[in-house]
Amino acid sequence: MIQRFERNGVGRDIVVGDIHGYFTRLQVALDSIAFDPANGDRLFSVGDLVDRGPECERAIDWLAEPWFHAVRGNHEDIAIRYAKGNPVDRAIYSRNGGDWFMAMSKDRQQQFGAAFDTMPYAIEVETERGIVGLVHANVPVDDWEWLGETLLMNRNSRDRVMWDRGRIESENTEPVAGVRAVIVGHTPLVHPVRLGNVYHIDTGGWTAVGHFTLLDLEALEVA
Repeated sequence: MIQRFERNGVGRDIVVGDIHGYFTRLQVALDSIAFDPANGDRLFSVGDLVDRGPECERAIDWLAEPWFHAVRGNHEDIAIRYAKGNPVDRAIYSRNGGDWFMAMSKDRQQQFGAAFDTMPYAIEVETERGIVGLVHANVPVDDWEWLGETLLMNRNSRDRVMWDRGRIESENTEPVAGVRAVIVGHTPLVHPVRLGNVYHIDTGGWTAVGHFTLLDLEALEVA
């Protein structure tokens, strides 16, 4: 449910907002900050690697990179359910960018679904000043310490970490206890927004007018 990473003692830890099939555009952004896995840099993603963009099939290659780590977003969740034959509204899936997935062969869908099914619902990364947590949309508990058990026991909580916009819509500034900060995406914004200790960083790098926000996890500042 939660994947944990020790502090990076060599390079930088960078987190990016929703990618949505624009990996070439993301690489340009990474090049602009001299991101270099050979020097120990790691890239974390708040999920939604696919749908809407032209390079969705590259997601599986990025997931295979040892320096790239992503939480499960709602778009991965839909693909997993579709690949397993669970009910998915095809018209809604199409409107949200899923045509590329539905057009693939069953074998290819199974391959992607299996890869997405290995993605955790949350990631926590050790930094010098404490744990930074990553989820796609929202934290369904007041204390990060409760998250693992809640995700394990409650399907509704798993849905909320991938789909819920309650905090950003209500502008809730109550901090999440038990964690230095939480980084989320899911809701496209003009610029990053901090509410309490929760950082919303989907700035629409996958849109014509947006950009990818790359946040340094140690400094909690834009790289």
